[in-house]
Amino acid sequence: MGKLSRKHGVDKKSRGFSEWSHVVSMLFAQISGAISLNDVCDNLRNHGGILATIRGALAPSRNGLSHANKVRSSAMAEELFWETLAHHEQQTPSFGRSGPRKRKRGIPRRFKRIIHAVDSSTIKLVANCISWAKHRRRKAAAKLHLRLNVGSFLPGFAIVEAASHNDNFRARELCAAILAGEIVVFDKAYVDFGHLFDLARRGVFWVTRAKDNMKYRVVKRLIKKPVGNIVRDDTHHAQDKEIQSSVPGDLPPGDRTGGS
Repeated sequence: MGKLSRKHGVDKKSRGFSEWSHVVSMLFAQISGAISLNDVCDNLRNHGGILATIRGALAPSRNGLSHANKVRSSAMAEELFWETLAHHEQQTPSFGRSGPRKRKRGIPRRFKRIIHAVDSSTIKLVANCISWAKHRRRKAAAKLHLRLNVGSFLPGFAIVEAASHNDNFRARELCAAILAGEIVVFDKAYVDFGHLFDLARRGVFWVTRAKDNMKYRVVKRLIKKPVGNIVRDDTHHAQDKEIQSSVPGDLPPGDRTGGS
């Protein structure tokens, strides 16, 4: 903690509220589902004796916690997370993974590839004090875009921005670090055929839903009748000029849609 604090210059802004106490306070806020500064500070102050046993952590004041969140770099917390994760994975290789011996309940069992789920969530905000997030006359909101590793249930990449953009505006950034042979799953709001072509060209498998207004024709039916849970398996050719102009060539084999 001390090394990261010095690296990111957080130690110079500590005053009476140490970086360790700050991290403990934010962990408490996340785990307890606290909804306000009062909620965090009052609860920690009520349990100050127990809090002090965690390497001498101190309960913050409301102004102190608010000031620390405002002026301290979030890069330290991010690097701390990745270092902690790497440490646990080194000590226990099965940590955060769905290995054959320790599978978590609800994780897909039949896939041996890494699966990523991409989705967004809108966070409502107060329009009159958070002007950067204002997207309607009297409404403001932020949008969280997240790429989740389905095998470990750990986030791989996240973007928080104003909610005025469509989801597919951030699709390329969310999928930039996905490697060849891995699978990414996202809803039709992230469909951008130029991006889908790039994913296929990189060797990334993608799964999504077709938009209701998409124009296409069936080139070939790969199965004549339902097989198990697969109702249809077809090869399609897009007839929408906008789609044709965004894709420089035919999608590689595997551009098929099915349902169950």
